[in-house]
Amino acid sequence: MPDTNSVPTVKVGAAPDGTLTYLVDLPPEALPPVSLRDLAAAWEAARDRAIAAKTRADGGWGAARLFRFRRPDGSCTDLALADRDACCWAGAVDGTVGMHTSYGLSLCLRLLALVDLLAQARWAAGLFTLRRDGAEIDPAVLRAASLTPLTPEARFDERGFRSQVMRAALPSPSSPSGALA
Repeated sequence: MPDTNSVPTVKVGAAPDGTLTYLVDLPPEALPPVSLRDLAAAWEAARDRAIAAKTRADGGWGAARLFRFRRPDGSCTDLALADRDACCWAGAVDGTVGMHTSYGLSLCLRLLALVDLLAQARWAAGLFTLRRDGAEIDPAVLRAASLTPLTPEARFDERGFRSQVMRAALPSPSSPSGALA
């Protein structure tokens, strides 16, 4: 049985204006990997929520979210999500998996880090296609996003991420056709 004193916790509080604050007992780079299936489902839930938000009169984009990650040395890393798209996507993850655990928080931050990386990395342009009704993403990209550690700023290190994508895209000895498992 694990020692409950050493299990990282996520405490969530809400301000009167609806802003959510997360106090996390570990830094972003220590958040756990997530399953490929959960990341793909979070991507779809976020897309569906964004489409629904565009049709609502009140916008329905979701609450702003503030994060304080505590490091072992006592210092903290603060992160704020105020962009309406990021708030919407975080709301979708919170409404499906929940963000009150390190796993749910990792899932949300990986999703947002993936969007950020895809928007900036020219080398990744051929690995996804954006359409009005969603996006098609190469499975190697999603696999890399599920496994690659986050940086202290809750992003992906582009070089490490690209290396992970290339490894995932290579055929393994057990799958000579090159198909991704």
